Amino acid sequence: MLLSSAYFPPLSWLALAARDFTLSPDRVLPSVVQLEACENYQKQSYRNRCYILAGDGVQMLQVPVKHGKGEVPLSSTSLRDPVRANVPERGASPLNIQNVLVDYSTPWVVRTQRALDTAYETAAYYEYYRDDVFSVLDARPETLWELNLSTSRLLLEKTGIACTLSPTSAFTAPGSEPDDYRFSIHPKQPDTVLEVLGLERPYYQVFQDRLGGFTPRLSALDLLFNEGPDSILWLKKLSTI
Repeated sequence: MLLSSAYFPPLSWLALAARDFTLSPDRVLPSVVQLEACENYQKQSYRNRCYILAGDGVQMLQVPVKHGKGEVPLSSTSLRDPVRANVPERGASPLNIQNVLVDYSTPWVVRTQRALDTAYETAAYYEYYRDDVFSVLDARPETLWELNLSTSRLLLEKTGIACTLSPTSAFTAPGSEPDDYRFSIHPKQPDTVLEVLGLERPYYQVFQDRLGGFTPRLSALDLLFNEGPDSILWLKKLSTI
């Protein structure tokens, strides 16, 4: 399976990563995911942002990044033609996803932590996972790739999903390989992943009564903070383990 790098990935990303994970009384077979490591960076995507649920609705948490001289970050329009997007313009060098530096010149880490505290302080399992989530941010990885890898591994570990993540060695055209979801999970595009997987159903959310019901398309952090160790039951459609 091919997935793009993502910052505290959305639930659809985690659901795909968990799809082939087999859990039975006598064995555990991890799923295998290849993360796109050879693409050019695309802004306005899940690569540097995630969405949480606050008391007044959906809130975006964004990671500021640095752009080197002569490097061109791709706009959201590159989603329409991923192949063309990975060919740099004349006179410009591509900004490879592994080379994108996180910008710590503003206190965005502290603001993110405060936002999580405000949104999830009353969630059933927030205090249980808070320190682990904060430690990933406090480590201040130099690159966005490293940060995203840490947040993805954290969510997989804490939800109980055994999954092997490995980087791709070359960029391939969309659809040229099976199970290619690199460009289909995007905040500006319809997302039918959970529906296809049979997982398009609600779980408990802190502010669902205030906001008039269940809010979809959030970071998998929302599932973890609200469902805790039962997250795996939701992801694998299990009633018991």
